[in-house]
Amino acid sequence: MDEGTAMPAVTVTGVEGTPLRLTDLPLPAAIYFYPKDDTSGCTREAQDFTALGDAFAALGCSVLGISKDSPASHAKFAAKHALGVTLASDGSGAACDAFGVWGEKSMYGRTYMGIERATFLFDAEGKLARAWRKVRVPGHAEAVLEAAKGL
Repeated sequence: MDEGTAMPAVTVTGVEGTPLRLTDLPLPAAIYFYPKDDTSGCTREAQDFTALGDAFAALGCSVLGISKDSPASHAKFAAKHALGVTLASDGSGAACDAFGVWGEKSMYGRTYMGIERATFLFDAEGKLARAWRKVRVPGHAEAVLEAAKGL
């Protein structure tokens, strides 16, 4: 996905089990993909976005975290860590495919398919303003906030 590309019109599932079409998100919007609920890196990333929630809200920028975990898993994850960030499930993989974040990964010599940690920032017109691929969690939410300030 290149800068200037329109936000894909795919649907994910919210924590309550309701469909959420990405093009219905308030804009600007930061959409981040993460591998799995309640793992150390994913927890830290969600906590960092939660901690900056007021700053994103002050800019009118919505934040959405997406993984393939179920809505029930997301609800448990959010409650356990008092997360304020909105989470959604991509059980069908349509969003992962549209954003190009589903692919082969390797860990400890084993290869498997999974979600690449990535973030996409869309401007007020729904066009991709910035993308971060192969994200390292420390300082990432702050970098996204700084980029959102420039929109």
